[in-house]
Amino acid sequence: MPAPQSPFEAVLHAARDVAKLDCALDAEMLGTALLGSVYAVAVSDRADAVRTFVSDFLSATNRRRTASATTIREVFASLVPDAAGAAEVRRGSQAPSWAAQLGRVRPTGCYAYGDVYGDQTSYLVTFAYDDTTDGGPEHAVVALVDHNIGITKDVFVGASAERILQQVRDMCADDDLTWFREEDPGRLRGEVDRHLAVTDGLSALPADGSLATDRALAAARLALLPTTTTPPLAEPVRPSHSDLARDFVASPEAAHFGLDRVTGDAELASLHFCVSLLLDHAASLPDGDPLRWSPAVAGLFLLDWVHRRAVLDMDDAAMLPRVTRAWTAYATRRRALPDAAINQTDTLVEEMIPEFARLYATGERRSPATAAVAQLISEGVDPDDPDAIDAWLDANRHRLDEP
Repeated sequence: MPAPQSPFEAVLHAARDVAKLDCALDAEMLGTALLGSVYAVAVSDRADAVRTFVSDFLSATNRRRTASATTIREVFASLVPDAAGAAEVRRGSQAPSWAAQLGRVRPTGCYAYGDVYGDQTSYLVTFAYDDTTDGGPEHAVVALVDHNIGITKDVFVGASAERILQQVRDMCADDDLTWFREEDPGRLRGEVDRHLAVTDGLSALPADGSLATDRALAAARLALLPTTTTPPLAEPVRPSHSDLARDFVASPEAAHFGLDRVTGDAELASLHFCVSLLLDHAASLPDGDPLRWSPAVAGLFLLDWVHRRAVLDMDDAAMLPRVTRAWTAYATRRRALPDAAINQTDTLVEEMIPEFARLYATGERRSPATAAVAQLISEGVDPDDPDAIDAWLDANRHRLDEP
C-alpha cells in the first residue's frame, strides 16, 4: 500500500477499523492516541495545536462517507469539543450503536493522594457511562502534578476504575509516607488544569508515561467537573522570610547543629548567607514555600541550584551542610511530618553532602555568570564595585579576546 499523502490520510488509515470496535471507550482510547502524536510533536501551545488539527481534519474530511471516516470524526469532535466545526459533526448512517455513548459519562468519585513531603500529588477521578453496554466499563483518569517543577507531569486513563482505586487505597494504607483523601471536584479540576497549561507550553515533554497519548481524553473527562470549589480553601498565612530566618536561627534544631555558637563576623556572615540561600531557592520553586522540604527539594538545592546560582567562599561551603541539615530538622518539625519522613530526609541529606563538596571543588555545575563572579572574587575584585569591574576588564582584555 502506498504511503498516505497527508496527516489526515494517515489518521484515516490508522482509524480504518474504528467502527468495528466494541464500545465507545475503545474508540475514545484510539482517538486520544491518534491525537497524542499531534500533541507530542507540536512546537508551541500543544493544546491549541491539537484543536487546530482537529478543526482542519474535520474540514478536510467533511465529504467522507465511509463508516470509519464518519466515526472517527465523531470521536474527535467528542474529545475536542471546542475545536472549530466540532459542534456541526453529525452521526453517519453507518455509525456503530456505541457512537451515541461517546462522551456520555458522569463522574462517580474524586480523590487525591500523594507524598507527605508535598513533592507530588496525584488526582484520580472515576467515570461511568450512561449505558455501560455500549459505552464501556467504569474507568479512571489519573493526573500527576509535580510541585517541584510546577507541571502536570503525567496523565493516564485506565479501565477497571474499581481495581485502580483499590490499588491506590492499598498502596497509601501500607506506606507511612503517603496520604489519600476524597477531593473536591472543582479544586481537583483547577489544580490539574492550572498545571496542565504549563505542561502544554513545554518545549520538551516528560519522557516517561502516557501524557501525550491520554491527554485529549483525560482533558475531555476533567472538563465535565465543576469549575468552582465549594467551600474554597483558605490559604494559610506564611511567615515572612525575615521572620522565618530569625525563628530558624533561634530554633533547637539550629542549636543542635551548633549554629547558636557561631561567632565572629566572617562565620556569622556565612551563616546568614546560607540561610538566605535556602529561602531564595524556595522562592525559585513554583509554590515558593520554604517549609516544603523533602529529599527531592534538598537534592535540587544542594546538588544543582546552589552551584548554578551562588558564589560560595570556603567558609560558606563549610557552613552550608550544617545549615542544610539543621533546616531539614526544622522544616520537617514545623510541618509535623511523621518520624519516618524526618529520618529519611535527614539520612538522604547527609548522604548528599560529599557530592555537594565534590561539586563545589570541581565547579562543574557553575553557570557562566557564577563562574565569572567567582573568578573576580578569586582575583580580589569586589563584584559590587562597577569601577573595580571596569578596571579588571581593561586589564584583562587580552585574556577575554582569546578564543
